Amino acid sequence: MPHFSRRSFLHLSAAASAAAMFRGMSEAQMAAAARPAVHSSNAVVIDSNENPLGPCESARSAVAAIIPQGGRYAFNLSVDLAKTFAQGEGLNPDWVRATVGSTPPLGLTVLAFTSPKRSYVTADPGYEYGLNLATSTGVRVVAVPLTKSYAHDVKAMLAAAPDAGLFYICTPNNPTGTLTPHADIEYLVANKPKDSVVLVDEAYIHFSDQAESTFDLVKAGKDVVVLRTFSKIYGLAGLRCGFVIARPDLMQKIMVRGGWNPMPVTAVVAAQASLNEPQLVAERRRINTTVRQQTFDWLERNGFTYIASDSNCFMLDAKRPGQQLREAMARENVLVGRIWPSMPNWVRITVGTQDEMEKFQAALQKVMKA
Repeated sequence: MPHFSRRSFLHLSAAASAAAMFRGMSEAQMAAAARPAVHSSNAVVIDSNENPLGPCESARSAVAAIIPQGGRYAFNLSVDLAKTFAQGEGLNPDWVRATVGSTPPLGLTVLAFTSPKRSYVTADPGYEYGLNLATSTGVRVVAVPLTKSYAHDVKAMLAAAPDAGLFYICTPNNPTGTLTPHADIEYLVANKPKDSVVLVDEAYIHFSDQAESTFDLVKAGKDVVVLRTFSKIYGLAGLRCGFVIARPDLMQKIMVRGGWNPMPVTAVVAAQASLNEPQLVAERRRINTTVRQQTFDWLERNGFTYIASDSNCFMLDAKRPGQQLREAMARENVLVGRIWPSMPNWVRITVGTQDEMEKFQAALQKVMKA
């Protein structure tokens, strides 16, 4: 087991105490909290960036087969999964750890590299989990507006936080679904304060055929941590599996704060089976891109304003307080996503199946006319 210093123990204890009033909820928790308390079981649920296709067939079969072994921790399965992933990406297996989705390692990375003297720097709007966790632990948060093209404004992030401990980049971004160029991330890494770390969340990268991974920066030994998840394109959100990828010294600082827990065996075998499907990502990307583009075409034909996305979600201009649109759509049995304070008249829409998006279109047309 890794060595726990008194300081790391106290830091972790402080975070645990803050959890009692925890505002740093995960995507699933935030979606559940924002979702109407009463809604039909057959509602169109496009509010949580889930993949409506769910696990692939081989993953489902693997889950069923492993259930009799559910009484064992089976650490070896997690090691094998990390090796499979590392081999496929040209990474050193010692630089990869399987985690329960990508949100827990995001939180552990915040704990590892921020403090009351070392700021957490993020985009606005952006995924709030790290921001809220940092706030809960007394860390100064610097939220920098996106550029006009909805990329992370890395130069503004650098200028705003010379005391930065951690820069958080989500690309494609949640909630806008937009990309930050690899060159901009390289610039951030090259010009950041000494000993600060850049955390790149690539949860949605598989949905884009334009996005460039930052694994090359990890391989080059830079101060970069990358997160991946099986929750999105692989459809394993409810099973919880992901990876954290980093240099061993950075990995140790992250994992020592609580990342060594055994993985659910169902999640591990489902992830392994998914990685063994060579055409799965490309096929699901094609499906998502087709439905997303058809939705965008419909929105344009009908005069709606949206932010073009490379992900499985996009932002829609409600032309009114976004919460009003959410409530009106819920009355039509269509659940759409959350609102970000910096964009109060916009709502996030998840790309569902073609049938779900047609129901979304019908409900939106009705609500907006009303």
